Amino acid sequence: MCRLDSTDARVYLAPFRAIWNIAWLVLTFTCLLWGANAIASKLAIGHVSPMSLVFLRWTAVCFALAVVLRRQIWAHREALRARRAWILAAGAAGFTGFTVLFYIAAYFTSAVNMTLLQAVIPAFVLGGAAVFKGARITPMQVFGMIVTLVGVVVIAMRGDPAHILDLSFNFGDLLLIAACALYAAYTVALRDRPAMPPLVLFTALAFAAFLTSAPALAVEMALGKFYWPTPFGWAVLAFVAVGPSLLSQLMFMRGVELIGPARAGVFTNLTPIFGSLLAVLVLGEPFHLYHAIALALSLAGIYIAERGAKQM
Repeated sequence: MCRLDSTDARVYLAPFRAIWNIAWLVLTFTCLLWGANAIASKLAIGHVSPMSLVFLRWTAVCFALAVVLRRQIWAHREALRARRAWILAAGAAGFTGFTVLFYIAAYFTSAVNMTLLQAVIPAFVLGGAAVFKGARITPMQVFGMIVTLVGVVVIAMRGDPAHILDLSFNFGDLLLIAACALYAAYTVALRDRPAMPPLVLFTALAFAAFLTSAPALAVEMALGKFYWPTPFGWAVLAFVAVGPSLLSQLMFMRGVELIGPARAGVFTNLTPIFGSLLAVLVLGEPFHLYHAIALALSLAGIYIAERGAKQM
């Protein structure tokens, strides 16, 4: 049997360490997983109820990490206790609040509106970073954000400006804007995250999400909307727990650590683009020229914003 010594392990892991230090690559893959989460949510319909999906995925992540990292968590128990209020608030806003409001909004608004309105996250992040953290926002960053927003609008209009007249704003839109504000607040708050290993912090945030998602599940049960996942529902739940819930959040935290919340927030405009492309590949929806145009605009906007940030 061939054994892998420490030198071999370092050689094989070197590419992954290099990727971990490339902000644009880490954040792009993050948005790919978030786009996949939207597809998983559609596939989950009829197989797992919305609030049970939220609760069970954070339950799985929380307890799996708690077992694996129990020694590290114990070693940082004092730091965790000292920042427990921040951890609870951040987990409730970024992990629970956004997802719960997003699912509820889907019952009151159209998919077109939801795609368009998610683009307010970078604007909220840039504004929040400037107002609450004193971050300097350059004109190029603002221009880059506008370009990426245009890409999202192109998708929302399906390549035809006349479709802008079809958009309407209702209670669901307001819920989605509130959800985006919660995730933007979480993004800005990451700048003040406790000094501890990312996995330890993420485990604590997952535990906060586990606690704060329980009331939403209780409401779903009280309304008679809860049902246990089907076998396919468990498969969707497993993907959501590992990909969008675990890997993406760790990578987003790493992206914020590398380039700050304002610059990292711009990348979130890739999420609806990836969601549309995955809808074509997984759900069989048609691919149009405006998808390619929107993707090009979003990538160009991120590039412009990044160049503007580096010129500061």
